[in-house]
Amino acid sequence: MTAPVRIWLEVAHHAGFRVGGWAFVRLNARVVTGTAGGERAIDLERTILAAFVAALADLPQGASVELRTSSPQLLAIPRRIAAAEAGENPPEENLDRWAQASSALRRVRLVVEAAERLPDSPTAFAAAWADLARDRAKDRGAFSAAIPKPNLAKSGV
Repeated sequence: MTAPVRIWLEVAHHAGFRVGGWAFVRLNARVVTGTAGGERAIDLERTILAAFVAALADLPQGASVELRTSSPQLLAIPRRIAAAEAGENPPEENLDRWAQASSALRRVRLVVEAAERLPDSPTAFAAAWADLARDRAKDRGAFSAAIPKPNLAKSGV
């Protein structure tokens, strides 16, 4: 049996400027990769959904995934999708992103875990990159880019 894909995912949002950023570090088959992205004119829920979809993108059907985050909103996504699919409290906004998140969730076997932002941890690393992504999106608009390998070497994975 193969080891699960481990993902550390964090978001950063500034409500006043309506700008959001996200970043994740992924450990898959002993290979560490990472991506950061962000958008302008975006609310917190949309930022969180974009981060969730990006973190699960390009994983194979049926992959076993452990997602770790310090964000209560990210931790709640699987429960919220399950409740909505059962007809309880369906989302009223950001329906396109909820649909993408639901599709991404159906493709993988996901376990979500709360993580602390301890110094030198992958969670803290992802949070710092999410802050940078938010600031970059504020100036330049929507983007998504790989985190450079030399930086990933310092991620704590």
